Amino acid sequence: MSSHTIIVRRFLVTWSLFAIVGAVVAITGDKFRIHAAMNQYHPWWLDGSFKILTVLADGWVPTILALGLLLVKEMRAFLMMGVSCSLGAIIVQVLKHGVFPDMDRPSAYQQQLGTMEWVSGVDMHQHFSFPSGHSAAAFGMCMALAVIINKRQWAVPLALLATGMAYSRIHLSQHFLQDTVAGSTIGVATAVLVYFVLYRSSFAKRPWLDRRLFRQNQNRPPIAASRSK
Repeated sequence: MSSHTIIVRRFLVTWSLFAIVGAVVAITGDKFRIHAAMNQYHPWWLDGSFKILTVLADGWVPTILALGLLLVKEMRAFLMMGVSCSLGAIIVQVLKHGVFPDMDRPSAYQQQLGTMEWVSGVDMHQHFSFPSGHSAAAFGMCMALAVIINKRQWAVPLALLATGMAYSRIHLSQHFLQDTVAGSTIGVATAVLVYFVLYRSSFAKRPWLDRRLFRQNQNRPPIAASRSK
């Protein structure tokens, strides 16, 4: 079994623990009661950490990572990050605005939610709640990183980091549980699809995938050696 296969499996197992439990709770319960119950555990000292985690899941983070990979790594790594996150973002926006445009965020239901802990300094959005774009970006980005780094010991920590990013959306009351579960599923699904295309399919054998955009001329003699001639 290849190291990439083991990494993907470890990531998927870790994600599934969060996704299955979250999906069961979201499907069988009332989203307002679930959110209010989760909001009860709201220590103030975690607010700053979750603010940072939610920023890490902004769309510009995987964009910067993808551009960085384009400069220093092979095209395969760039496409793994760029296509995974871009495809996930497109699917999320289509669902938000085209399929579920009337699903609002927790701040739009303050009367139904009752007494809540709201984190200060957070720009609260009210509309286009389902699914969570940050959750999709978090899982797509972290799974892509796990594949690119290609170190087995990084698979679980990166999956846990993505879970923390997704949970930050609930802690900050920017999304309901069902939003983050759906978003994470989209992020994982797109990353797995791109992984199979770039690493397991016949397309993966194309030589240009292992080339760098800015490849140094390895046949060029060292500067010192050139001057000594």
